[in-house]
Amino acid sequence: MKHSCAALAVALGVLGAAPALAGPFGDDLAKCLVRSTSEADKRLLVKWIFGTVVLHPEVAAMAKVDDAVRAELVRGTARLFERLLTESCRNEAQLAVKNEGSSAIASGFQVLGQVAARELFSNPKVAESMRELGDQLDKKKLSDAFGSALTQK
Repeated sequence: MKHSCAALAVALGVLGAAPALAGPFGDDLAKCLVRSTSEADKRLLVKWIFGTVVLHPEVAAMAKVDDAVRAELVRGTARLFERLLTESCRNEAQLAVKNEGSSAIASGFQVLGQVAARELFSNPKVAESMRELGDQLDKKKLSDAFGSALTQK
């Protein structure tokens, strides 16, 4: 049961469903997780996130991930998480859990998920779609709603 709770904390952290309230030990863990992942690891993480999110009924009709592909993504991501927590960042993970609880693991993986997602959003085609979204926003309405607060920061 304890292992499934840890796995859930990691998964929720990566998917951004857990609050990112890390203290100094959780911050050290997050830095280690990011430092210890290769570009290939981050691409795997993005694929796993996509393969998981596409299961939601609201988006399931928009994309299909083959069950065998999804199973391979799950296995690969599990090995990545194991390596990070038991080898690459073992000391940081132990200190974070000891001093801040298991939520520090979720917070650390949330940071890693955000870093991996940056890879996704930095793709030129994805960035263009994000720009198109910005083009569709009514800037007058936003300006009226937020006034100078938008331009001061």
